[in-house]
Amino acid sequence: MTTTDPTQPVPEPMHRLYFEEPGPPRPAELPGGGPAWLVSRYDDVRRVLSDPRFGRAQLYAPGAPALSGVPDLVNDPDLMFNQDGPDHLRLRRTLRRAFTPRAVARWRPWIAAIVEELLDRLETRQQPADVVAEFTLPLPVAVISRLMGLDGSAWDRMRHWSEHAFSDGTHEGEQVASALEEFSAFGADLLTERRRTPGEDLISSLVAAADEEGGVPEAQLVSLVCGLVVGGHDSTMTMLGNALLYLLGERRESWPRLGADEEAAGRLVDRLVHLVPLGDDRGSTRHAAEDVEVGGVTIPAGAIVLADCGMANRDPEIFPPATLHDLFAPLEAPTLSFGAGPHYCLGAWLARTELQLALHRLAARFPDLRLAAPMDTVAWRSGTTSRSPQRLGVRW
Repeated sequence: MTTTDPTQPVPEPMHRLYFEEPGPPRPAELPGGGPAWLVSRYDDVRRVLSDPRFGRAQLYAPGAPALSGVPDLVNDPDLMFNQDGPDHLRLRRTLRRAFTPRAVARWRPWIAAIVEELLDRLETRQQPADVVAEFTLPLPVAVISRLMGLDGSAWDRMRHWSEHAFSDGTHEGEQVASALEEFSAFGADLLTERRRTPGEDLISSLVAAADEEGGVPEAQLVSLVCGLVVGGHDSTMTMLGNALLYLLGERRESWPRLGADEEAAGRLVDRLVHLVPLGDDRGSTRHAAEDVEVGGVTIPAGAIVLADCGMANRDPEIFPPATLHDLFAPLEAPTLSFGAGPHYCLGAWLARTELQLALHRLAARFPDLRLAAPMDTVAWRSGTTSRSPQRLGVRW
């Protein structure tokens, strides 16, 4: 696993990242230096993410500037997130019933059982124990593995693939390409196996739905499987680690209520997802197919647009500063952390359920849980577009 470079300044915890005041759309730069437009107010960001004239597919058209210096899964043109219009809808329909609130509600009992099993194991560990190794990582890995019918033998490889699939550009290009090639072969083999011997798992359902839908290219199905494998655990692991650092390090007064009230835990999860980003790069990129007026400003055809969800989630016109950091206050409007419009995150309800159960039961079982070392000594998992504690020692 990539570690934080000791010669570099210690990164700020994710909940302390600075956000500028949102304002009208304005010219900006891409990370590589190319021109872009920054959109940052809540209504404007929601408009960009929902308007079909702002798409993803053209970002990968021949001759388009590269969005990353090394290959990665996020910028794979075959990924569902990078499809628009009918191609996107066809892929999305293959998963239309898999992640609904009703489906996730059926999974809730066995997710809760996994949480309790991990807490039982944590209770036997010598203190200080690493809550990342014992809880925040194995929980989402176990959940997505059960959904997809994967056994424990794939878990180490899943973390390896995640680190390269979501590389922030610090890995060698050949190293990333080799990992993604191996990962794609794994996804293709899974599809072949489930076609031959279908089961009750998510991949078998995906295969059946794709066959029923018709016309779904195999490369897109492979990318979809790979995206589910790594996306299904990496973001929840990241959010859990960052949430615990924030709660135990700076908001310890919320811990008793979190453990006593499961409904309040759900509101806290919504607020944390809203406030704490998964990574330092907050922009969601789109391509303008034509001139479009957004927030009183005309964004020209062909422009690349950075929709900054982090700034939008702090728009004082929508989220009053007086309640912004009230962890148990209901959100005044839907968070943009899961996106909006046709590319809204399919796994949002599953992630929310895992986070609610995990934090509520952890606080209930370990009411005296506390950090074993100061926050500024935390080593950060780096090298990927998401960032969270690599290790988090706790006592109880």
